[in-house]
Amino acid sequence: MAAQCVTKVELIVSCENLLDRDVISKSDPLCVLLMNISESQWYEVGRTEKIQNCLAPKFAKKFVIDYYFEQVQKLKFGIYDIDNQTIDLSDDDFLGELECTLGQVVSNRKLRRPLVMKNKRTAGKGTITISAEEIKDNRVAHFEVEARKLDNKVECYDYDNDGSHDLIGIFETNMTLLQKASRTSPAEFECINRKKKEKKKNYKNSGVVSVKLCQVVKEYSFLDYIMGGCQINFTVGIDFTGSNGDPKTPQSLHYISPQGYNEYLSAIWSVGQVIQDYDSDKMFPAFGFGAQIPPTWQCSHEFPLNFNPANPFCTGIEGVVEAYRMCLPQVKLYGPTNFSPIINHVARFALQAAQQKTASQYFVLLIITDGVITDLDETRSAIVNASRLPMSIIIIGVGGADFSAMELLDGDDGCLKSQTGEPALRDIVQFVPFRKFLNSPKEALSQSVLAEVPGQVVSYFNMSKLIPPNTNTHQNPAAAT
Repeated sequence: MAAQCVTKVELIVSCENLLDRDVISKSDPLCVLLMNISESQWYEVGRTEKIQNCLAPKFAKKFVIDYYFEQVQKLKFGIYDIDNQTIDLSDDDFLGELECTLGQVVSNRKLRRPLVMKNKRTAGKGTITISAEEIKDNRVAHFEVEARKLDNKVECYDYDNDGSHDLIGIFETNMTLLQKASRTSPAEFECINRKKKEKKKNYKNSGVVSVKLCQVVKEYSFLDYIMGGCQINFTVGIDFTGSNGDPKTPQSLHYISPQGYNEYLSAIWSVGQVIQDYDSDKMFPAFGFGAQIPPTWQCSHEFPLNFNPANPFCTGIEGVVEAYRMCLPQVKLYGPTNFSPIINHVARFALQAAQQKTASQYFVLLIITDGVITDLDETRSAIVNASRLPMSIIIIGVGGADFSAMELLDGDDGCLKSQTGEPALRDIVQFVPFRKFLNSPKEALSQSVLAEVPGQVVSYFNMSKLIPPNTNTHQNPAAAT
C-alpha cells in the first residue's frame, strides 16, 4: 500500500457581520477550531487571538493541520464573544459555528458562512535537471533532484550493478553557480577524492564535472491541482453477476440486512464520502454490469442504475445508494464478469478531458465485484489505454472469492501489459479485498484504496506537462457565501 499523502495546510479565518452581544461596545470575537475523531467526539486544535470590538474580524493566528486526501477530516469553527479571562468557553457568548470538511476547504467549495482559508505552500520545491559530461566515456548524463535536497556537496560515483559503487570524487557548488552554466560557458568543478589525495603527492583531481545546462522546473503537488480548480469525477460500477447469490437470501452479497448494510453499500459509502468533496456538483454516474435488465432482459455490462442512459447521474453518494437499492429488485443477476465495458465507458470521457489540454478534470472509477474476472485480456487492454488518460481505477473485491487476477491488474508486482505486450504508461489500478477490513475501523478501507490517487493525479498531469487551471488560487483565499 502506498504511503499516505500528507501535506501541511494553513487555515486563516475571517468573519463578517457577526452578532453583537455587547451592550456598550461591540463583540470581542475569538475562533476555536475543533476536529472530529469519532461519531460524536471532537478535540480542540487551537484558538485564534481575541479581537476587541469587531464584527468583521480577520484573525492573525493560523491553524496548521495535516491534510490527508484519503480521509474525511471534519472541522468545526466556533466563534465566541470573549468577555473574561477564563479558558472555559461555556461562560462566553456563542456567536455561531461552521462545520465542513478539510476536503471542501482545499477544493475551494463554497461554504455556508463567511470563512476565508489558504493553503500553505512549500517554498523552493522543484526539480533541477543537470546535464553533465560523464568522466570516462563523454556521454551526456541527466540528473533530477529536489531543490530543497540539494546542498553544497555533490558526490560522484562509478556505478556498479551489484550496488558497490566506487566514489570518484566530491565537489561543492550552489544554485547560483549552476544556473549561470551554459553550453558556451559551462560551470566546471574538480572532483576530489580525499583518500586518493592523501595517498598521492601529484594528485590533482579525479576528473572535472562540466555543467552545461541547469533548469529549475516547478513541480505541482496534488493540493496545487485541487486548489487550482481540478475536479475529481467519480463513477461507480457494481457487479450484478449471478455468483453474488439471490439478493432475497441472507447468503447473498447483495442481501441488504435489516440494518441497511451489505458490503457493496459499505464500499460505496467509504470511498464516496471522501471523493465527493472534490466534485463541485456532486453528480455521480453509477452503472451496473452482468445482469439481465428490463424490458428485454438481455444481459448488459454497462447499464445505468437509474435505467436512464441519457442521464445516469445520481445526486450525491446518497443518490448512488438509493439508485442501487431501487435497481436491485428490478434486475436478474446473470453473468459473466466483464470489466472492460465500464472501464472503456469512463475512458471515453477521460479522453475528451485529455484533449482539452488542461488540468481541470480527473476521473476515478470505483468497481465493486465479487468474482473472478472473465474478460481479463480485454480488461488489461482497457487499463493500458486508460493509463494514458486522466483516470484511476479502484477495485474492491467483496466476498470470499479468489482475487488473484485482480492482484495482476493492480500492477504493484510489475508493469501491467496488454494482450499484445503494450505496457501501461502509469500504474492506475488499486485493488483491495473487502474482507481484509472487516475488523478494521470504517475509514480504513477508503484510506487504503485512495492512498495512491494523489500520486496518480500528479503523475498524469506532470507527464502531460499540464499546470493547474488557476495557479494563483492559493494566493486568493476562497471566500464563503
